[in-house]
Amino acid sequence: MIRNFSELETALKGRPPLRPAVAGAEDAATLEALAAALAEGLIDSAVLAGDGDRIAALLPPALAPHVHIRPAADAAEAAALAVAAIRAGEADVLVKGSVDSTAYLRAVVARDSGLRASPVLSNLTLAEMPSAPRLIGATDNGILVLPTLDQKRAILLNALPLFRGLGVTPLRVAAIAASEKVHPAQPATVDAAALRDEWAAGNGSVLVDGPFGYDVALSPAAAAKKGFAASPVAGRADLVLFPSIETGNATVKAWKLHGQARTASIVLGARVPVLLNSRADGVEQRRLGLLLAAVVRAGQDTYQIATGEQTCST
Repeated sequence: MIRNFSELETALKGRPPLRPAVAGAEDAATLEALAAALAEGLIDSAVLAGDGDRIAALLPPALAPHVHIRPAADAAEAAALAVAAIRAGEADVLVKGSVDSTAYLRAVVARDSGLRASPVLSNLTLAEMPSAPRLIGATDNGILVLPTLDQKRAILLNALPLFRGLGVTPLRVAAIAASEKVHPAQPATVDAAALRDEWAAGNGSVLVDGPFGYDVALSPAAAAKKGFAASPVAGRADLVLFPSIETGNATVKAWKLHGQARTASIVLGARVPVLLNSRADGVEQRRLGLLLAAVVRAGQDTYQIATGEQTCST
């Protein structure tokens, strides 16, 4: 089982390299992350859209022979050019550089020229923490403010290629709420119960349970103490499905600040992996985001990157 990012990097060795298209590539951290990814064999070329002069001035020397610069007058044009490179087959992962998120996502969801594949785009953050024996995902923590039941269904479907690429089967999903009891006054509990019942009729590759408090989702001791020891998900969740952007976003930031977490985030639901980097993200987080993009692509190819028998979460 792949338990951390180091094991993930090892598992990806030998996979075909990525070809990123960057919107707003006049960003030093993004270019340094690309240079590091090139040195590791994770990428082999890149399309860089943005201010051509600034991009050229910031380019690490080792990266320069492997890029194609597409000058753009503003953020909207940079995002459109990066998306166009994807649609033309020149790149296979979209990366946000210095452009603002609104212009970036607008280009992704554009009706006639965008990359939308799912009814919704959703953000997922994968975390490695000293307190957890495996990689744990959180969604949606960056795009959908208050997802409806239909949107939560789409969020789960969006996440499947990532975890398929990780070799996690069955995928255990905990639907989070403030209470483990279903009550109409708490819509998150009603949605959690609906998802649990719907996925109970599935083929066993995905297990959804809830409503669960956060402690029940991830702590075997808390799950047992509260009477959920028989649940196939309680205390063992691989993916935490949050009821609102506030709960998901705050939890992931707490992982980083208080849980010493290494994290990487990715936007799912487009034709290709989409990286929505925060301005606060450094070179390492951007490089790890490219790792997630490689995993999603592997999952879309129905390829298990774990060697030997198909792995299971524990």
